Amino acid sequence: ITYAEAVREAIGQAMEADERVFMLGEDIGIYGGAFGVSGDLYHRFGAERVRDTPIAELGIVGAAVGAALVGSRPIVEIQFSDFTCQAMDQIVNQAAKIHFMLGGAASVPLVLRAPGGSGTGAAAQHSQSLEAWFAHVPGLKVVMPATPADAKGLLLSAIDDPNPVVVLEHKLLYRTSGEVPFAAERVPLGKAAVRRTGDDITLVATGVMVSRCLEAAEQLAEQGVEATVVDVRSLVPFDAETVLEAVKGTGRVLLVQEAVKSGGFMSEVAARISESDAIYSLLAPIGRLCGLDVPIPYAPQLEKAAVPQIDDIVARGLDLVRNS
Repeated sequence: ITYAEAVREAIGQAMEADERVFMLGEDIGIYGGAFGVSGDLYHRFGAERVRDTPIAELGIVGAAVGAALVGSRPIVEIQFSDFTCQAMDQIVNQAAKIHFMLGGAASVPLVLRAPGGSGTGAAAQHSQSLEAWFAHVPGLKVVMPATPADAKGLLLSAIDDPNPVVVLEHKLLYRTSGEVPFAAERVPLGKAAVRRTGDDITLVATGVMVSRCLEAAEQLAEQGVEATVVDVRSLVPFDAETVLEAVKGTGRVLLVQEAVKSGGFMSEVAARISESDAIYSLLAPIGRLCGLDVPIPYAPQLEKAAVPQIDDIVARGLDLVRNS
């Protein structure tokens, strides 16, 4: 099934299993969601559990925080992840902090889903990759599913979690397909996935860059370079052990993200590597391949140039291997 169908299946199964689970967001009802994710859930569960909201992200998330505090398990859909800017006080100062500030006496079992990333010609205000913002906030868990199976499994784990989880879904992945267990199988938060193994270089990626790294790895193999590809998938909690073991095994690492380079999550990964004994295994400096420090352009050729493409990954990977 598609990535979008996998997300919908997870929500449907969670709603069937627990009457406390409900959705709220813009155009998720009869319209079926801006990206078609909610689909027929409105017709299956009704307007009380699939709640169309006004265009007011601050109010949407605020209502969800309140609902979570009194025992519901809301799933918020923010139409574009960029629009979380309108709700950052509720996300950062309320949802993320209440459990800590009340000494564990209250929980906020809230899931915030938001499509992000470029590639659809949606321009600067609808195409950002903001995962580093959320990963920086104590009290928030953050995941970025890269496959349909993880889109379902990580979402189910997020719904189970007693405190807030931000699920960032790349818009280009919604129509990708893959095998997904029909059963409500969970993918644990805090565990990276090794998607491919090789001896020469480790490619570490998030979101849509995982599939690009896998394609790049195939091209690198044609030139005699075998790559390991690690899908971070859970930024918080972060599975440093899997990344570090992969780096030790190859001696070279290229960290790939769509988000801009300055202050990006891969800077944290680079720091974890440099602070660990994996640094003694390195045969070349830690490499980062990231989006340019610019707003995402509207023009297709400029939009493509602003973020890493498969050819960029191949070229940088070859450079790291051949010059070490």
